[in-house]
Amino acid sequence: MNLEEMGEFGFIRRISRGCIVRAEGVIKGIGDDAAVFTLEEKEAALVTTDLLVEGIHFLRDSICGFDLGYKAIAANLSDIAAMGGNAREAFISLAIPPTVSLEYLDGIYDGMKGLAGEFSVNILGGDTTASKRDLVINIAVVGSAPRDEVLFRGGAREGDIIFVSGFLGESRAGLHIILDRDHDRSEAFESLLLAHMRPRPHLREGCFLAHHGGVTSAMDVSDGITSDLCHMTKASGLGALLDSSYIPITDALRKYCGLCGLDPVEFALQGGEDYVLLFTVDPQRADQLSVDFEKAFGAQIFPIGVMKSREGIEVREEDGMRRALPPPGWNHFRQD
Repeated sequence: MNLEEMGEFGFIRRISRGCIVRAEGVIKGIGDDAAVFTLEEKEAALVTTDLLVEGIHFLRDSICGFDLGYKAIAANLSDIAAMGGNAREAFISLAIPPTVSLEYLDGIYDGMKGLAGEFSVNILGGDTTASKRDLVINIAVVGSAPRDEVLFRGGAREGDIIFVSGFLGESRAGLHIILDRDHDRSEAFESLLLAHMRPRPHLREGCFLAHHGGVTSAMDVSDGITSDLCHMTKASGLGALLDSSYIPITDALRKYCGLCGLDPVEFALQGGEDYVLLFTVDPQRADQLSVDFEKAFGAQIFPIGVMKSREGIEVREEDGMRRALPPPGWNHFRQD
């Protein structure tokens, strides 16, 4: 049976199984004109949405359905993490061309449900329609956070320490391997491929940072650390000084860059889709936060620089020289 034979409502019934993993607070899920759920008192609602278009954000022949679904919802969960919130409900809309098989669509929803279930996120609805050529995925996620703990990208102060919650550049390397169709390196650098295909949203880490105190601003690294830090500095009316020797890079990425003749630091700075958290911390609270974070998660947070009064982003090289860093990153409407 194909999608045309099954029909829209048959497909909706097919994908609705296993969508609710946390019944508490759910009044109505899939099957009505709107989903209905409750929020606790003193909680702020967080809403984010992302649109993925085939040929722009992904190549269908280079990613399986499971990985596409996993990555699609991971990007939205990462936005909630950046605000210090818990993700609660998700809404999935697809525009489906006739060339997409039911098996591929099942894979997409299996990937979404797998990651959503891990974080107790219900899939409560969405929409489906036909597309003449390209597969289009839209996901909206609703989250919540205590009103006095929501993190914003525009609260940094001069002298605040800039941190990231994980390594940079691996996703970009994974994309390079995929686009090069380098099967030998695909096996040798599986961790880089996984970083690109199945990024881990730092939801629990975001909640921890928001509740701990001392964090003055935060956002996730989706467009690349250079581009996202530019957004953060502009929102705070400040600039930033990064230290190249502090940029967290894995051994796998260093090895890959060495084989390709690439500068691993520059590669990490200009990457994207890392989905780690970028945040600033009051310098008086930074050491204690680092200790408490490692106790909570068994992992480090990495200081990479400091917020400064002068606008713009600079990088201090190992020889002490400074250079201005242009803000390229990802731009959806750039034509080059």
